[in-house]
Amino acid sequence: METITSAEQFRELTGQDKVTIVKYYTTWCPDCKNLDRFIGGVIGDHADKEWVAMDAEQFPEIAEENEVRGIPSLLAYRNGQKIGHLHSKFAKTPDQIRDYLNSLPQA
Repeated sequence: METITSAEQFRELTGQDKVTIVKYYTTWCPDCKNLDRFIGGVIGDHADKEWVAMDAEQFPEIAEENEVRGIPSLLAYRNGQKIGHLHSKFAKTPDQIRDYLNSLPQA
């Protein structure tokens, strides 16, 4: 999973005419490390989406702008618009994440 390194890169990736999933994380977050243990399988099931990661502490303005209140959070974007938000308390298992991804609006 590519890591976002600039606000410009974030805008470019989330502005695409395809679904981009941004995993907001921090380096100290134990739930983020747990998510990393199983997210690969979920990504494989949803290879039609672009998957990127963003350290919420490196980009606090973007995290605040997108109402990221807990980590990890998985936000979905298309054409520069947020189309889905999975808060950390609902991102604990592969099934919770799959249900969220399957509920996203289709193109």
